[in-house]
Order: sequence, then structure tokens, then C-alpha cells
Amino acid sequence: MRTILRRPDFRLLFGGLLASMTAESILLLALAIWVKDLTGSNGLAGATIFAVIAPMTLAPLVGWVVDRYPRRPFFVAANVLTAALLAPLFTVRDAGDVWVVYLVAALYGLSSISLGAALSGLIRELVPVELLAEANGVLQTVRQGIRLVGPLAGAALYAALGGWALAGIGMVGFLTAAAVVTALPTPRQVPAAVRLRWPAELGAGLRHLAGEPALRRALLGYGFGSLVMGFSESLIFAYVDQGLNRDAAFVGVLVTVQGVGGLLGGLCSPTLVRRLGEVGTMAAGVAFFSPAALALAYPDLRLGFAAVLLAGVSLPLTMVGLHTLIQRRTPPPLVGRVAAATQAVVSGPQAFSIGAGALLVGFLDYRLLFALVGMATLAAGAYLWRGRHLSAPAGARPPTPPTRPTLPPPRRPVEDTDLPELPAPTDRRHRDPYPNTTSGRPGWGGRSSRTNRQIRR
Repeated sequence: MRTILRRPDFRLLFGGLLASMTAESILLLALAIWVKDLTGSNGLAGATIFAVIAPMTLAPLVGWVVDRYPRRPFFVAANVLTAALLAPLFTVRDAGDVWVVYLVAALYGLSSISLGAALSGLIRELVPVELLAEANGVLQTVRQGIRLVGPLAGAALYAALGGWALAGIGMVGFLTAAAVVTALPTPRQVPAAVRLRWPAELGAGLRHLAGEPALRRALLGYGFGSLVMGFSESLIFAYVDQGLNRDAAFVGVLVTVQGVGGLLGGLCSPTLVRRLGEVGTMAAGVAFFSPAALALAYPDLRLGFAAVLLAGVSLPLTMVGLHTLIQRRTPPPLVGRVAAATQAVVSGPQAFSIGAGALLVGFLDYRLLFALVGMATLAAGAYLWRGRHLSAPAGARPPTPPTRPTLPPPRRPVEDTDLPELPAPTDRRHRDPYPNTTSGRPGWGGRSSRTNRQIRR
């Protein structure tokens, strides 16, 4: 990862993203806590997260808008707009103003899709293809590290300063990201895409995902795994309560251990992409969740720590493999739509899985559900692993053809014996014009016999 961090342009982008990711991590949990304090309802607090996820249904439209503008100016404008849309939070006073929090959360979810799609295209323009895995690995590592402290810091700041202070901190973070990214050098120009009618352009991202074999298998495998991986969001509380006989606050300890696993996964992901390819890395990420879920079916604290550590490794491997595959296998003018469509395809099963897990844990034993998660993710990982040849690692890809033309081998000099024998003349038109010369050609070296007789006389 040191190679990618030596690039001045990526260091600037990294600094801006560090500010925006910190603001994002602080805000998400704090908004839900704010609604809980205003209303006293757990359901209304959970609806805040749903408001952030709901705009994913508009992802194809958002990706179409992103692809119509240059990446860097759009990314800067989106960060400034995100900071501005947090301003209505300063008007929240009591439970009657909860709709303002919901509105801001929904607009923030829409902005998050835009920022993710623009970022994917911007990285593709700034970073050489061979360093895409390193760039995505660095960003995932930092994201996982911020998740270790960001939500806790946001909750602490909310308790100490209130929701208005959080809104101010979030605005500063996004404005800082916009200012830093403005200093980036202008990326190389991307050839303009052929403009189609807008209905065709809206579906171009989904059509590309369905038509590209590696991307199609990646989304099918990861989507199937996501249908059950979200169960763990609710099952972990039953594991702590019924299995370990501890308070719900102990979940925070397990989340911290999972964050450490996320750091390890982010650091290892570029190496795995180079050795296994993007689809192979995704297969490893999804499959790692299987032994973690199976271990959590048995209530033992030491085994539980190992399980959540392995589950933490799983997420960044999957994300780095998926993002790198999108950037490598998508034409640059289409990256925004494909990235946005991918968010929609992945987030849909995840949202369904979280809701289904919360419902099923009330009727079925959590151990049985963890076993189901383990078997399903193992099958999804195996499906991805069988398609790893669709994205061969860098060392197995065919070599680039030489840019300079190769010289032909030297030809052997032609000898007299190699010359073909000429046929004898059969027509006067093909007879030797000097049949009586001694040398076979006119000049002083040969005279006809008639000329010689005249000289002797």
C-alpha cells in the first residue's frame, strides 16, 4: 500500500475522504440516538436507518446523473451539497420536528449514493489499473478503522454537546473534503460516451452488470450471501443475551473486535486480489463468514472472539474485490451507473436480511439461524470460487504484446546453385540478341565472327 500512498494525487484524495468518512461515521448512529431521545420509541429510531437506505431505489437515476458530469467537479459539488443539507438539523427542537431528521437522513442517503458513484469513477481516472486494488484496500482499511471509534465518538459528542453540534461537525467534515479534492490535478480526459435515449442510459449500468460474466457472477454470489449475512445484526444480541448471559452493552466489545478484523482484512485485500483475482477474493471474503457464523452457534467467549474477528476480515475482502472488479471491467464513462446499480443490487438483499433476521429471531433458536447463515455463505463462497477464472490474477493474465515491431531473421545469401534453370528459347522473340558473342553481351569484350574476318582482310 505504500506504493499508492506515494502518489501525490491519491494522498490528496485520501485526505479528503478521511474527513468525509469521519463525518459520516459520527452522524449515522447519532441521528438514530437523537430520534430515540426525542420520541422514546425504538421503532422510530430504527426508521432513521431505513430512511438512509430507502433512496437506494433511485440508484440507476443517480448513476445516470453522475456519469453526465466530470468526476472531480461533481465530487466537490456533492460534498458541498451534503454539508448544506445538514443545516436543517439546527431547527430540530422537539418530537414534532422528527420529520426534519427523517428528511435529512433520506437526502443524506441520496447524497451517499452520489458520492460513492463519483468516487469510484474518480479513482478509476486517477489511479493506474495495476494499483486499483491497493487504492481500494487503503480506503477500506481506513473505513474499518474509523468504524472502531466513529460511532462511539458520535454518541459521546451527542451526549455532551447535543445534536446541533453533531450537525456542525458533519458540515465541517464534508466541506473539508470538498476543499481538499479541489486541489487535485485535472484527471486525463475520458472519451465521450455515445449518447443514447435517456431510458436506455438509465438501464445501461444494470445491462452491463448482467452482460459482463465476472460482474454477473460476483453480484449473484454476493447477493445470495447477503440474503442471510444480515441476520447477524439481530442474532448477535441473542448470542450475547441467551448464549453468554451478558448485558446487551457487551455487543460493543464484540463490534470492536470485529473492527480489528476489518483492519486486517483491508490490509490483506490487495495481496489476495493479486494472487486470486477479484472474484477469487470475493469468494474468500464471503466464505470466511461461514466458519464465523457456525462458531457463533456454540456459546463460548473465546470462540466468539475468533468468530467476530473472522467476520470482520470478511467484509473488506468482499468490498475491495467488488470495487476493483467494477473499475477494471467497466468503461470509464459508465462507471458511475454501474457503481450506483451495484449499491442498489447489494443493499436490497442486505436490508431484507436485516428485517428478516429481526423477525425470525423471535420464533427460532438463534443457534439454528447461525447454522443456516454458515451453510448459505459457504454455498455462496463456493459459487464465487468456481468462477474465479473469470478474473484471473495479474500474474496469470496474458502478457502485453510488444510495442516495437520484431525484425525478420536474416536471409541466407542466394547462390548460383539455388537459381532455377531457365528454359531453352523456342521462339525468335525470346532468342539471345547476341548469339555469337563470347561474353554474352555487346561491347569490346566480344565481336561477331563476321567482324573478325573483315579485320583480318
